Amino acid sequence: MCPAARCPPGIAEVTVIRMKRWPTFLLGIEFLAIVTFSLAYDSLDFRIYWLGGQAVTDGTRLYEEQLAAHWFTNTPFMAALFTPLSVLPLTLARLLWQLASLAAFIRACATTLELAGRDVSLKVVVAGGLLLAPIWHSFFQGQVNILLLALVLADMLRVAQGRPAGIGIGIAAAIKLTPGIFIVLLLVTRRTKDACTAAGTFAVCTLLAFAIAPDASRTYWLHTFFDTSRVGVPYISNQSPLGALTRVLRGTAEVGDWYTAIPLTIGVIGLSIAVAWARRGDWLTAVAVTGVTGLLVSPISWAHHWVWVVPALAVLIRNNNRTIAACGYALFAVELMWLTPYNDNPLQSGWHLLLIPVANCYLMAALFFLTHTAIRLRQRPPHITSPPPPRTSPAAAAATHLGDAARPASPVPAGDGTAAWSARPDGTLPVYSPRQAQQPGNRRASSAATRSGSRSAAAHGVTAPPARPGIRGRTRRRR
Repeated sequence: MCPAARCPPGIAEVTVIRMKRWPTFLLGIEFLAIVTFSLAYDSLDFRIYWLGGQAVTDGTRLYEEQLAAHWFTNTPFMAALFTPLSVLPLTLARLLWQLASLAAFIRACATTLELAGRDVSLKVVVAGGLLLAPIWHSFFQGQVNILLLALVLADMLRVAQGRPAGIGIGIAAAIKLTPGIFIVLLLVTRRTKDACTAAGTFAVCTLLAFAIAPDASRTYWLHTFFDTSRVGVPYISNQSPLGALTRVLRGTAEVGDWYTAIPLTIGVIGLSIAVAWARRGDWLTAVAVTGVTGLLVSPISWAHHWVWVVPALAVLIRNNNRTIAACGYALFAVELMWLTPYNDNPLQSGWHLLLIPVANCYLMAALFFLTHTAIRLRQRPPHITSPPPPRTSPAAAAATHLGDAARPASPVPAGDGTAAWSARPDGTLPVYSPRQAQQPGNRRASSAATRSGSRSAAAHGVTAPPARPGIRGRTRRRR
């Protein structure tokens, strides 16, 4: 196919139309795939959520018995949220949940574009985002991470706009504790009221879960919350620093209490970078850095937890780091760690030094992103453009023009012959400072403006006062 610039007009128009249609076509295929998959496949994590909604009010069974041969490891509030879906048939409940997740992802992409300040096709962003492994993994497992992403982004958009926020972050933290790092971000950026709103919302949701399931809530907060043996820390899908060290050191027993210093250090550094970007007014970068920091601080960061790659890629693309963004997109679309021989039982596999970064590619990408954003802080702060002026109707503009024309012209004081004259669009003549006009860089513009202003003033019936004589002569005598 010939380039659009060299093709006849008809062929060029058809080419452009076809290029604009492919996101819609891809979105249609992805939507059908999600619906078909929801009806045909029994997502493991959603089944656990669905069973958790049934067991949340049954004493301590939620945390003392395995559901679908796996432990329920989330908060009692999350189990309580699935109570309405648990009364529906499993297939219908799963379909409704997947459609809700798709709607949440579309909303998250739209919010990301608003934070980026870019007028990009939402269809392109959604169609491309659904191909990222953390996103389609969330659909594959029936996970809740996309909903958390949408809640936090919606709240942070309100923060960026200077509006009250905090409810979405509080709900997200009550569902899974990791989004609670955004409450810390609000505190250190002096959004104290929003931070209190988020913390209060988290407390209300937690107390509501206590009222619904007191025994299960007591078991979770006193015992299950501190138990990491219920999940497979060394599994290759866990891309947190704890998971990487456990795989490298061949066991959790080799990772001692000294590990606590690692997430604390990463948390302080990551939040410091996020606060610096927030003070510059770049809330998109602050949100992306905080989300990535939360993944690095958490002891468990499964592959489907890395939905924060969406705002992170948006930051790179907006800053014209397109090569880095393309490499990051390819990395999170291919999932190189699953190509290593350690996916089945990494503790029993022989490790090769060159394959360690590949097996922990998400972790490496997160550390690179934090380093990249920290280095960019040394550059010149980005220029923040002011919002465009409000649009006015032609009738209102005409009325304004007539009103200004009917208003008498501004009085013109006597000058010294060097003042710059120029007419405003509404016909009034502003007064300029003679000192400004006598500056070397403004003399030529001053004389041109004087001639233009005199003609405009004469057209409006205003005569410029004559220049005072003797200035040029005195200037020559001084020289």
